[in-house]
Amino acid sequence: MTSSSPRHVLIAGAGIGGLTLACALQRAGLHATVFERADALRPVGAGLIVQMNASVALRRIGLCDAVVAEGERAERTVILEPTGAPITRVDARSLQAELDAPMVALHRARLQAVLRAHAGPEDAVRLGVAVTGFQDDGERVTVTLSDGGTLTGDVLVGADGLRSSVRTGLLGARPTRYSGYTSWRGVCAGAELVQAGHFTETWGRGARFGVVPIGHGEVYWYATLNAPAGAEDAPGQTLAVLQERFKGWHAPIARLLAATSPERVLRTDIHDRPPVRRWSRGRVTLLGDAAHPMTPNLGQGGCQAIEDGVVLGECLAAPGRVEDALRAYEARRVKRANTLVVRSLQVGRVAQWESGLACFVRDALFRRVPESTARRQLRTLVQDTR
Repeated sequence: MTSSSPRHVLIAGAGIGGLTLACALQRAGLHATVFERADALRPVGAGLIVQMNASVALRRIGLCDAVVAEGERAERTVILEPTGAPITRVDARSLQAELDAPMVALHRARLQAVLRAHAGPEDAVRLGVAVTGFQDDGERVTVTLSDGGTLTGDVLVGADGLRSSVRTGLLGARPTRYSGYTSWRGVCAGAELVQAGHFTETWGRGARFGVVPIGHGEVYWYATLNAPAGAEDAPGQTLAVLQERFKGWHAPIARLLAATSPERVLRTDIHDRPPVRRWSRGRVTLLGDAAHPMTPNLGQGGCQAIEDGVVLGECLAAPGRVEDALRAYEARRVKRANTLVVRSLQVGRVAQWESGLACFVRDALFRRVPESTARRQLRTLVQDTR
């Protein structure tokens, strides 16, 4: 590390990407301060799948095993019809063995806890404080904070999500892009209702339902429906809406909904942003959803944030100027992440088709795709991470 290398990295946001970066910097011997608007890192949220490419990235900072220990390994991934008939299948267990890279599903809060435990000392994460603005003078970056304070560091990383204030300061205020469908996510105690290690997604007409065991006796489920932006469920009716819409779909969907407490269900409209070619200017850059928000159809949003954090940590730890480090980060990450933004949007559009004829053709075409094709795509995604 030369005298021009960053000594103090300011990170806006203690989500998956921001904490992964803090872990990478801590491992490299660099100092980071993370600002998080929430006043506590509470065990809320739903589940997610740390796919094999993200596991490979986590292994580079020594955290893969700790993350795997908190969730459930994939045995098989399957797309189903509402009747339960399979459309596609992938033997995830053999692919993980071949690539020496685990795929694990876990509660988002458990992943966040692992990352926080390795992100540095207690004062490295400042809770209840958000970055509201910044000033880059070419030598240092000073952030203004929601509590009225300021702090100066060598580089600022906006990891503050879809509606990032750092992104607005860097690229200007631009609207998000609504996908045309909304989502519900829930977690319940119901491991006995599902087959261990089987991650499924069921495709209907304008609707999908995913079921993912996440360890610790819990199951994560999610549902999507075509809907106008901003629509809301009547108070206390969320589960009733889902039970009616997915009535008659294969087991164990009805039982999982019945086993879920209303307070453990989250509804979120699905947005992304059109990709941009630059995430950085001067000593300021973006990461995760602040840089490349994507729809969840490939399950790569959190995974790409993990890759961002690991790669940016490596670039900032290398000898040289901050600006050169950020250019190297973009060179390694922009094309890859943006490609997945586009691909995820395309998959979601097809998966949410409503026409009966279109859905019949869609399912028939996907059935004809050999498992070897899906395995090859996953293999490439992992190999490109190494």
